[in-house]
Amino acid sequence: MSKPLFIFEMANNHMGDTAHGVAIIRAIREACEGFDFDFAFKLQYRDLDSFIHPSFKGRDDVKYVKRFEETRLSQAQFQTLIDTMCECGFKTVCTPFDEKSVDLIEAQGIEMIKIASCSLTDWPLLERIAQSDKPIIASTAGATQEDVDNVTSFFLHRSKNLTLMHCVAEYPTPDANLHISRIDALLQRYPDVRIGFSTHEAPDRNEPVMLALAKGATVFEKHVGLPTGQYALNAYSANPQQVRAWLNAAAMAQSMCGSEAWPPATKNESDSLESLRRAVFLTRDIAAGETISNDAVCFAFPPVPGQISANQWSKYNRFVARQPLEAGSPLLAAEVDVSNERAEVRAAVTAVCHLLKEGNIVVPGKSDLEISHHYGMERFAEYGLIMMTVVNREYCKKLLAMLPGQTHPEQYHKQKEETFVILHGKITIWLDGQPIEAERGDVITVQRGVRHKFHTQEGVVFEEISSTHYHDDSFYTDASIQANSRRKTLLTHWM
Repeated sequence: MSKPLFIFEMANNHMGDTAHGVAIIRAIREACEGFDFDFAFKLQYRDLDSFIHPSFKGRDDVKYVKRFEETRLSQAQFQTLIDTMCECGFKTVCTPFDEKSVDLIEAQGIEMIKIASCSLTDWPLLERIAQSDKPIIASTAGATQEDVDNVTSFFLHRSKNLTLMHCVAEYPTPDANLHISRIDALLQRYPDVRIGFSTHEAPDRNEPVMLALAKGATVFEKHVGLPTGQYALNAYSANPQQVRAWLNAAAMAQSMCGSEAWPPATKNESDSLESLRRAVFLTRDIAAGETISNDAVCFAFPPVPGQISANQWSKYNRFVARQPLEAGSPLLAAEVDVSNERAEVRAAVTAVCHLLKEGNIVVPGKSDLEISHHYGMERFAEYGLIMMTVVNREYCKKLLAMLPGQTHPEQYHKQKEETFVILHGKITIWLDGQPIEAERGDVITVQRGVRHKFHTQEGVVFEEISSTHYHDDSFYTDASIQANSRRKTLLTHWM
């Protein structure tokens, strides 16, 4: 992402005095020293001969007519200001208030065009600006959502580089009228447009720029000037000292906001968190090479250096003792080999989702998923099954899926009777050692106590309809499976 852009608006603060305008630019340049931002200076252009209606020319009783005529600069004088901006390393921006001023912007090579809030829906002017190839920055003070929608659509459909500025046209703006949360709305509504904040609050107020930056604005505009014995500043323009304080506040906000990425914890942070965590202690002796199960540990405080924490004791992690370990001792990372099965579990879920899609099978929302990996996830491609429980009351319905080449080892139930309906693919089912070939549409019932085993060559999905399923009612003929307390992984949020 590009750096934040800070635009300094001179407006008529040059007072019609070229030397004073140059002094403003140079003073603001000094105020910007040391900040890692992009900076621009902005002028305002009005072709006064055509901009002011002939019947109003020379009128002292019309505030802005008097102001504009008293601060008139020639094209050559404006060029002097532009040259000074470039010499000081500023990007150049200009607000045109009429079509002839756009011509002058193009002739002088000014880099960006700024649309004032009062001109946001001046369609003849917008049509002329759209003919230019320059980036466009538009302020939105007083505009309706429909206005901003229309202007944004107008420029984006012409492939223009557009920035929208939240702005309030009160000079200075009271705190209660800043409405900085409108930046959120602009960011959400116009995701393809850069969003900024054009500020008119009192120049000694720096909280607004901090809030705007934290909200996500990346372009900032402020009126600036240089008070002298001859020229005073208005109530909303900042002097160089106030500009530096404003930039300091923005830099502080940027530092506080940090990165959108998840940064690694600092050492101090890690040490603090580790010292507050529960850790793993052994409740019985462990033999070398033994996989440490849940029934062999407890979680307690305080931890000792190098100890496995409760945070690391995940259903995806497998801890195998490298040496004999004594009951009551802390479980140290140096004493175990650790393997993580999360990637294998995610791959299994992805594979079963593909199989369900292939069979055009709908799984009801919030169905729990159980991965049976009888001999560990490392052998799941050979031995395993994925079960989705839809309902388990006095009756039970599940969806069972097996991936190509998988076998489900032989088991039986003492309490549950079950019926299987093949929904997709083919399967071989052994009942008390006798094979049955089944495919889509076949129905097979397994009585209580009947040993059953499954194998599929191409992948299969079948429905189980049964009496209540009890977690302790599956008995495997391979005693090593029955003794493996970590043969299942349960997931709730998986679809």
